Amino acid sequence: MNPAILLGWVEAIRVLELQLSTRPPEQMFPELEPTVWQTHAPWLAPHHWDPASGLLRSSMQTWILRTGGRTVLVDTGVGNHKSRPGSPAFDHLDTGFLEALRAAGVTPEDVTDVVNTHLHADHVGWNTRLEGDGWVPTFPNATYLVAAADYAFWHPDAPPRQRTAAANENVFADSVLPIERAGLLRRWDGGHRIDGGLSLELAPGHTPGSAVLMVESGSDRAVFVGDLLHNPVQFVEPGLNSCFCEDPAEARATRRRVLEWAADNRALVFPAHVGGGLAAEISRSGSKFAITNWKFPA
Repeated sequence: MNPAILLGWVEAIRVLELQLSTRPPEQMFPELEPTVWQTHAPWLAPHHWDPASGLLRSSMQTWILRTGGRTVLVDTGVGNHKSRPGSPAFDHLDTGFLEALRAAGVTPEDVTDVVNTHLHADHVGWNTRLEGDGWVPTFPNATYLVAAADYAFWHPDAPPRQRTAAANENVFADSVLPIERAGLLRRWDGGHRIDGGLSLELAPGHTPGSAVLMVESGSDRAVFVGDLLHNPVQFVEPGLNSCFCEDPAEARATRRRVLEWAADNRALVFPAHVGGGLAAEISRSGSKFAITNWKFPA
């Protein structure tokens, strides 16, 4: 079963690809002070941190948004059969993602729009699937929405991306170019409205073209933030960047701006990799933020 979270007239359904124990907190967040982690660790266990191994917990998941006749996917996970030599946990997977998507009531042909919040390996993998010896679009009737800044940053002709190049080896070739060749890729800049209640805004820092998806539906507000946050500790310590952020100063400024909007508008925040409670209501707490409620599927 894939129960939905209702956001006004928008139905949000999570499709889980896999859950992993990833890396120690101090590796994911290089600026993390031990005393800060000791303060927060108890409430992060067990969904977001595993005390037994000392590793963070992470979910790879896609969100289905149904609204006004559209079926929108937010990020497409890791994908099957992808060669990821720099990310062993993502290398040549064989998961039941498409079966889980169908169990949620969606076939690949149903999808009208695919949002890639950014072009990291764990956000674009199911853009394509292996057919014979080549990669073909998984969602043949969809428009794939990619920020122009991320397309330019990750294009093979661009300068090397030293911080995350190894972790994202082959990604552009197997998960972006086949979409473009099929005529399904749409690059956008500044902002993009999908329909009356769904819109994309740039949220740079993690990557130059990182984006958030804003939902305004009836009286409900929500924001799907991609990798603006990797772990709930970043709600309460918003200055923490992950080791994957390309521009640390810009990432901090963007995180604060988006979380301020969410707190002021009582908007649910949906991070890409959080399990357990899937979305958070937050409030301002001085210069930081407090989690006032977790939203679970009903």
